[in-house]
Amino acid sequence: MKIVVVGCTHAGTAAITEMARLYPEAAITVYERNDNISFLSCGIALNVAGIVKDANQLFYASPDQLAAVGVTTHMKHDVLAIDTDAKTIEVRNLTTGEAFVDTFDKLVMTTGSWPIIPQMEGTRLDNIVLCKNYNHSQTIIEKAKHAKRIAVIGAGYIGIELVEAFEELGKQVTLIDNMDRVLFKYLDESFTTVVEQQFMDKGVTLALGQMVTSFTGEDGRVTKVNTTAGEYEADLVVLCIGFRPNTELLKGQVDMLPNGAIIVDSYMHTSKPDIFAAGDSCAVHYNPTGQHAYIPLATNAVRMGTLVARNLVKPTVRYLGTQGTSGIKIYDNNIASTGMTEAAAVAAGLNVKSVTIEDDYRPAFMPTHEKVLLKVVYEADGGRILGAQILSKVDLTQAINTLSVCIQNEMTMDELSFVDFFFQPHYNKPWNLLNRAGLQAI
Repeated sequence: MKIVVVGCTHAGTAAITEMARLYPEAAITVYERNDNISFLSCGIALNVAGIVKDANQLFYASPDQLAAVGVTTHMKHDVLAIDTDAKTIEVRNLTTGEAFVDTFDKLVMTTGSWPIIPQMEGTRLDNIVLCKNYNHSQTIIEKAKHAKRIAVIGAGYIGIELVEAFEELGKQVTLIDNMDRVLFKYLDESFTTVVEQQFMDKGVTLALGQMVTSFTGEDGRVTKVNTTAGEYEADLVVLCIGFRPNTELLKGQVDMLPNGAIIVDSYMHTSKPDIFAAGDSCAVHYNPTGQHAYIPLATNAVRMGTLVARNLVKPTVRYLGTQGTSGIKIYDNNIASTGMTEAAAVAAGLNVKSVTIEDDYRPAFMPTHEKVLLKVVYEADGGRILGAQILSKVDLTQAINTLSVCIQNEMTMDELSFVDFFFQPHYNKPWNLLNRAGLQAI
């Protein structure tokens, strides 16, 4: 069996290592256009802040490690075209310029995603940078050394983490986003207000609810970001607007969402036989709505990549879908969310209710008893749990993993009320926080 893998980050690495284990007789060939593989881009902000001193620690696999298990990895090789019917792939060696054609029995598309780059005046000015891969991280670190005013465009997880990192490095930071709240996709207003207040207390300028219209520069370097509401001085701009799937190679050959995300079934098959896909190039089954959605997360990617290997020969292990469960630490606040926010549910036309609890996480007789903010969103009819968010200075984020399982299993608030959770004064109260959320909804 001849297996070709295109792209080797989270999903690709997971698929390759598992395929090498399951099918030792297979010939596995990997084509990667970059000069490195398996970079944990979620660690870029940690590297920028100096928490992770060496960016090389953010790699968890190498071509040599793959070679040790019998995998042939071609770095700096760009795939030019794929014919899914003829089962051929055209490749160019970016070092030599040589182009050649390879064949496959099974094709695994793990081409990932790429940052959205706005098309507007000034985008090509120097010191306007992206934040996705290893080379980007090193560029940001080097340029940030000489920057005084940094603008971050995009208030998602990556943008938020970079704002914190830059502020702690002593930079004057402006955060720009077209939504009127930070972390709009992940958290409702009562949570984002806490994060925004922290940033303002630290001197960060929040330019929310405004669109970037252009960039102004001098001597070829950016000096200003212009928006629909004002202008902001900046000698370094980091674009964190979002991502789009890298799927042009299969356009018109397999089923996709309108944004180009490849649609796969529960066993990671595309609409073409022997063509599999996983990771940020794919749409995923989103359990709260039961629909396909584009949710580029490393956790989704490694699960899907592993499932490609398990289902390569025959359907064996079914994908359970995702809730888009994620977490972030901003200054001293531990934050996590899963499923739909109330705002997202309402926007989707769902009839929902919510429970919000703000209370000490453990009994008042304990030496310390920090506050915790928990919100659970559920269907008004039937009480099916759709989403949840938590924020506290004590790390209680594992509660969101529990609620992720609840959503996956279509549990109701009534059922959540009486789930068996332990009590111990060091950790909680006799009625667990999640039980209390369920009880409050009754």
